[in-house]
Amino acid sequence: MSEPQTDRTGAVVHVALDETRAVSAYTVRLDDGTLAGRADFVDPPGVPGERVFFHTEVAPEFGGRGLAGLLLGEALADSIRRNLTVVPVCPLFAKHLRKHGDEYTARGGRVRRPRPADLALVGETVKDRGDA
Repeated sequence: MSEPQTDRTGAVVHVALDETRAVSAYTVRLDDGTLAGRADFVDPPGVPGERVFFHTEVAPEFGGRGLAGLLLGEALADSIRRNLTVVPVCPLFAKHLRKHGDEYTARGGRVRRPRPADLALVGETVKDRGDA
C-alpha cells in the first residue's frame, strides 16, 4: 500500500489495508511482520463513498513509537486516494482529525460527523464479529 515508513525508534514499519478479516482494517506491522496495531472500519452498505472508522488500537508494547499517527495518517491518505468521506466514530481517530483535520481537508479529504445510523452500524458490525 504505502512505502515502508520509520517509527520514532528508527524501526521500519509497514501500513497496509487488510480486507481479509471479518472486519476490514488498516494495519501497521513491524518489518518482521509482527502486527503492532490496526484501525478498524466499516463501509456502510448502500452509502457509497463513505468509511466509518470505529476502533483504533496499538499494542501496549509498541506504545510511544508514533505508530498510531503513522497508521491513521496512511488510512486518511488512502481515503483521499479512494475519494472516500471519513466518518470518525473512534475517539482516537476523531482526536487525530481535530489536530490534523485542516491539513487533511486541504489535501482533498472529506469528513462528516457520525450519525445515529453510523453508531448502529458499528454496533451491528461488532456484534456480528462476536465482540459484544
